[in-house]
Amino acid sequence: MGKLDGRVAVITGASTGIGRTTALTLAREGADVVVNYLRSETQAKSVAAEIAELGRRAILAQADVSRMADVERLVQAALDSFGKIDVWVNNAGADILTGEAAAWSDEAKWDRVMTVDLKGTWLCSRAAAEVMVARGDGVIVNISWDHVFQGMGNPTGAIYAAAKGGVVAMSRCLAREFAPRVRVNVVAPGWIKTKWAEELDEARAGAVLRQTPLGRWGLPQDVASAVLFLASPESSFITGQTILVGGGVVMA
Repeated sequence: MGKLDGRVAVITGASTGIGRTTALTLAREGADVVVNYLRSETQAKSVAAEIAELGRRAILAQADVSRMADVERLVQAALDSFGKIDVWVNNAGADILTGEAAAWSDEAKWDRVMTVDLKGTWLCSRAAAEVMVARGDGVIVNISWDHVFQGMGNPTGAIYAAAKGGVVAMSRCLAREFAPRVRVNVVAPGWIKTKWAEELDEARAGAVLRQTPLGRWGLPQDVASAVLFLASPESSFITGQTILVGGGVVMA
């Protein structure tokens, strides 16, 4: 039996990277999954197809998590299809490191990250918790960043730290507000081999390895496994906590 048999999980930003791996990991453990995406419909369909191959149900739900109307539509899509929400993973985040956003002004980057990563997590958490409290049970897992506990000395680092640090602080408040019916925890990834990391030059990639006590880059599966733990009954007495998944670069 899987750890999440019979449960319904909503994963925001589930079409690629950590979100995709998390959706598939939870499905392998028995969850039916709402695959949220913003623009990457083709990739989202691929994730849903893989979930179906695992014998679980999946639906696609396009929504911008920074917009309340979209979040309400996302919640309703889950309820219409599955009748409940057991697990909600706030993974969606703004990419200001690759593509055209990398050339934006610092102010534009700030506005985008705050809107998606912080406001989006806030909107989704409150909407999910409302449904979960009504049912009497539920789990929310928010995604942060390990360097909020240590800092990083560049303008982009400050932007992400402000938003992701807000996620950690907010999650502790939500954990108290919605206890005992809803547990709220955080996973804070470090250097993970995602699209951005794959584009680094050899010197930068080597520097990451040298500063990592465990001697390797993290993988999306490392993060997904931590999310699975927090979403499962195995963590039933854990709330308001942050798990760092960064190979020991940051120790808090």
